[in-house]
Amino acid sequence: MWYEILPGMAVMGVCLAIPGLATVYVHRWSNGGKEKRIARYPYQWSLMERDKRLSGVNKHYVSKGLENID
Repeated sequence: MWYEILPGMAVMGVCLAIPGLATVYVHRWSNGGKEKRIARYPYQWSLMERDKRLSGVNKHYVSKGLENID
């Protein structure tokens, strides 16, 4: 019957979803818990480069104001 294809479609759907979800979690892990920043325009790229310079650790996702709080 037609419903016999549902388990196979579910397996294929899960297999196609795993790489997308894994990418999101790897980016969060590698960027200090923040979402990946995307620079679609040159102005956004220049802002990310500015953030790297201001952080002092050559990473755009590290906040300069929060590193010395005790």
